[in-house]
Amino acid sequence: MEKYELVKDIGSGNFGVARLMRNKETKELVAMKYIERGLKIDENVAREIINHRSLRHPNIIRFKRKVVLTPTHLAIVMEYAAGGELFERICAAGKFSEDEARYFFQQLISRVSYCHSMQICHRDLNWRTTYWDGSPAPR
Repeated sequence: MEKYELVKDIGSGNFGVARLMRNKETKELVAMKYIERGLKIDENVAREIINHRSLRHPNIIRFKRKVVLTPTHLAIVMEYAAGGELFERICAAGKFSEDEARYFFQQLISRVSYCHSMQICHRDLNWRTTYWDGSPAPR
């Protein structure tokens, strides 16, 4: 954990918290997902990590190689999507044109279809778990 410095908190939910972190050596920004440890949580998160690491799709945020264990938390280092949540983008825009909505929906369906082809079900697909990397395509 000494390798990273906190930039800001970027989200929270049932899983725990997400923080924007900066690698002190490379200056790379990453998202770090902190999950409170417990036997059941550790089993579910281990499955999520194994499944997620097998995914290679342009609209799916990648886990970095690093998973950090502390006595109380598990921290997963992930790519950082600088564009924020789909929810925030919809609120800021007020509405999308039909062409924009179609494009974004096609990207989401492509992601879901890919996951299903890999025998993986997302189980928490919503406006707050879909992120933007700053380009037009959701991740």
